[in-house]
Amino acid sequence: MTSDESEMSEQYIHQRLLPNAQCLELRDTSTIDLVVIHCTELPDLAMARSYGERILYPASGTGNSGHYYIDRDGLIEQWVPLNRIAHHVHGFNAHSIGIELVNLGRYPNWLDTASQEMTEPYTQRQLDSLVGLLHFLSAALSKLQWITGHDLLDTKMVPASDKPAEWVFRKKDPGPHFPWDNVLDNLRLMPYL
Repeated sequence: MTSDESEMSEQYIHQRLLPNAQCLELRDTSTIDLVVIHCTELPDLAMARSYGERILYPASGTGNSGHYYIDRDGLIEQWVPLNRIAHHVHGFNAHSIGIELVNLGRYPNWLDTASQEMTEPYTQRQLDSLVGLLHFLSAALSKLQWITGHDLLDTKMVPASDKPAEWVFRKKDPGPHFPWDNVLDNLRLMPYL
């Protein structure tokens, strides 16, 4: 990592580690080869934080969260250190980084049949920050080579909350408004799926 890249980290990435981050399992950062893009499906960063601080796994004292969160104004916060395994996508956590973009998604009725269209676009400031973060991570992690969306890794369907006889996708983020072509332009990361 060059000094410019190190300065970018200190200047643009605000560390706000979760209170339970030290309880997450340790890993060797040289095993990280995948970035998973998510959206919070919540109205704002404050609500995402309250969800991230919830203890869902009492044995370890941890919950679900990504490593990085990018707000609509482009602010980047790191909630989990890269040497810790965050719970953000089942089956891929051990070797991936989770990046969450603040976006309504299907909020508040995530699994309701009438709420399956994701309509909020991502802001340009969010996308610019994401691209900068991806460049930084690519330079810092030599084995990082893949990128994908949460929806491509978690394709499970579940009964709809309003019509249990109908099925909806459990996860749809980052959704149809995520501009994959623009984000991947000039990155060395390749689509995972």
